[in-house]
Amino acid sequence: MSSRNTPTVGGHIDSQCTRCRMLTNHTVVAMVADRPVKVQCNTCGGLHGYRAPKAAPKARAAVPRRVTDKPAAASRSADHEQWNRAVADKDQGEARAYGMDDVFRADELIRHPMFGLGVVTATIKPNKMEVLFEQGRKTLRCRL
Repeated sequence: MSSRNTPTVGGHIDSQCTRCRMLTNHTVVAMVADRPVKVQCNTCGGLHGYRAPKAAPKARAAVPRRVTDKPAAASRSADHEQWNRAVADKDQGEARAYGMDDVFRADELIRHPMFGLGVVTATIKPNKMEVLFEQGRKTLRCRL
């Protein structure tokens, strides 16, 4: 009387296992009406409530990708050109090592352990400065 697709107690069914965290084969332990409510995992032996297999994700409509910010790329190249001009005008041997407790002036050449050679472009009160490095602008702590 039961069709081949209808689960029965003692029958096998695919279920999402809570212990294995994947879709595995289970044995039906208890049913209410025509629905399995308790199953036992045939892989790990875990006994838990029946969890129907997750449905396959629906295909999404193609969405055009956003174009990257061209102004940001342009400003990066402008910063790089400005850095090249600033470094070319100065003697790189005179670059001071960066220290958070040191005092720096605008147009001073510094050497940072992570960012490399940079030029102080501005001081920002009370204790910061903007430095132009080859990779771009950075705000660093300093004493004024």
